[in-house]
Amino acid sequence: MKVVLFCGGLGTRIREYSESIPKPMVPIGHQPILWHVMQYYSQHGHQDFVLCLGYKANVIKDYFLNYRSTANSDCVISDFGKNVEILGDRPPDWRVTLVDTGTWRNIGERLSAVRHLVKDEEMFLANYSDGLTDAPLPDMIRHFKESGKLGCFIAIHPPISFHLAEFDGQGCVQRIRSSQESEIWINGGYFIFRKEIFDFIEEGEELVLEPFNRLIEGGHLMAYKYEGFWRAMDTLRDRQVLEDMVERGETPWRSQSPALGSAAS
Repeated sequence: MKVVLFCGGLGTRIREYSESIPKPMVPIGHQPILWHVMQYYSQHGHQDFVLCLGYKANVIKDYFLNYRSTANSDCVISDFGKNVEILGDRPPDWRVTLVDTGTWRNIGERLSAVRHLVKDEEMFLANYSDGLTDAPLPDMIRHFKESGKLGCFIAIHPPISFHLAEFDGQGCVQRIRSSQESEIWINGGYFIFRKEIFDFIEEGEELVLEPFNRLIEGGHLMAYKYEGFWRAMDTLRDRQVLEDMVERGETPWRSQSPALGSAAS
């Protein structure tokens, strides 16, 4: 199954990095977060990627054109570098299509720009390329197939804590509780679509606004609720949390046996 990755945003909330490199290339450990996202899909057997480039597209192109598998693998070098043997697991055999979809396009426009590359796919995967999870992708795909819906996104609880206030019409507070106790769910940026999704996107539209509302009106959209690990890299603090996890050897997004989620229409 093809995987469409949106890699063209400006990353304004993590500007200290994104002024020199695009957000998907911000490093987590020794590799950019884009690499970690691709590894997640690859471990589930999806290795055909379509990258929608935009801001500093040349940086991502250069990364793949000059990718050195030996830089992050143990290896044996002989004959003064002419022969190189990789030790352990070999790098994944990815097929990567790089498409410059423009700097100022939104997600809906970027997806429409690569429509011709997924037109023969019954279903395809898509991702914002700035978040990591250990969600059970095969289970998510199975629920989606069985549902007959046209679109699906992973729904997660916000990973930040805040206080929710409930009050009456006169402003008298009735209750205060933690957001962790609420039933608030947000879009986690991991999508599955059937090719009919393009019939619901009009020119210039953002993906999760007008198109998703049209899907909802027709009963064509579902959510896969997941309460396990999920973390987006929106700010430098988010990046540091992920960096610290890698340094401790904690990479749940590379786990093979995550807890199952639940599907909801």
